[in-house]
Amino acid sequence: MSRTRTERLVNLVICLLSTRRFLTAAQIALTVPGYEHDPEDPRDHEAFQRKFERDKAELRELGVPLEIGTASIFDQEPGYRIAQREYALPDILLEPDEAAAVGIAARLWQHAGLAAAASSGLAKLRAAGVEVDPQATLGVEPVVTVDPAFGPLTSAARERRAVGFKYRVPEVDEPSARRLEPWGVVCWRGRWYVVGHDKDRDATRCFRLSRIVGDVRTTGRPGAFTPPEGADLISHVARSSGPIARNGRATVTVRHGRAAGLRRLAREVIPGEETDKLLISYGDPEWLASRIAGYGPDARVEGPPELRDAVIQQLKELVARHEPVTPAVAS
Repeated sequence: MSRTRTERLVNLVICLLSTRRFLTAAQIALTVPGYEHDPEDPRDHEAFQRKFERDKAELRELGVPLEIGTASIFDQEPGYRIAQREYALPDILLEPDEAAAVGIAARLWQHAGLAAAASSGLAKLRAAGVEVDPQATLGVEPVVTVDPAFGPLTSAARERRAVGFKYRVPEVDEPSARRLEPWGVVCWRGRWYVVGHDKDRDATRCFRLSRIVGDVRTTGRPGAFTPPEGADLISHVARSSGPIARNGRATVTVRHGRAAGLRRLAREVIPGEETDKLLISYGDPEWLASRIAGYGPDARVEGPPELRDAVIQQLKELVARHEPVTPAVAS
């Protein structure tokens, strides 16, 4: 459907929802942009009627309850309106914790450079009657960090433009140049990855965004490639990453009745008088640290030192993000 027709249909729906009486085709033509024509010109009027019939059929296919009737017994020409009682969405009820989760998710996308999408989503929820608290938190607000390459890569994937960047792998000191047709950016095990067609290797590859060095450069024109239909990006990242070796052993104390997420990760829970001790196997200390830090004072790392240091760093970043900025005072 073209943008012009989409806008015309939206305006038609707004027009028919805004009135309780039936509007004739002539009245609609004078009200809705896109229906302008000369009613005295037979060919022009016939073109309007064909356009209006197509739009009515489109609305019915979309499930819009279009009614036909007359404003009074004296009217001969049929009119149209949309029954508000049938078009209105049912009430959407969220529990307090669910509404808080929606608020946190919106903040995540705002931090991730998708503020417009987040605002649009919240607006649609509010229009549907959902009470959403964008400032709500569950415990301590998670620290949301996004790699600098996130924005350029998501834009390039959306526009289907090839990119070039330098990429560093752990076993090699110097980064290498890569050319990629990005299909999309996904999150896997707390890390962001871009998946696409590696032009130099002529194969599907995924790259962790945190290992991209420097700027991401777009090359070529938009629409230069077409991603494979139905590509499962998450599955590709999972296969490329392989299983995580959980060789780390963490000891975490938590308050009674708290930190349910950490308890699910524990291989053993040792009850205590004031706190419970969790024994957790892990592979990535930063991943586990981010989850422990999210529970604030309800969870405390006893060891090992690498995990405790990672949690302290996470909390320092949290404080830095929320610390008020003191304005400079001119002397």
